[in-house]
Amino acid sequence: MNHFEHDVQSKNNDVKDSLLAMGTGFGAFAAIYIIAQIFNLLAK
Repeated sequence: MNHFEHDVQSKNNDVKDSLLAMGTGFGAFAAIYIIAQIFNLLAK
């Protein structure tokens, strides 16, 4: 067994953390896209 695994700092599930990070990134880019589309529609 790896000796680093004896004293784990975080016992959270990595899948939950990965999904949260992916969702946050997707939400940020989606918000930027939506804001750009709103400005594009208002400029016409």
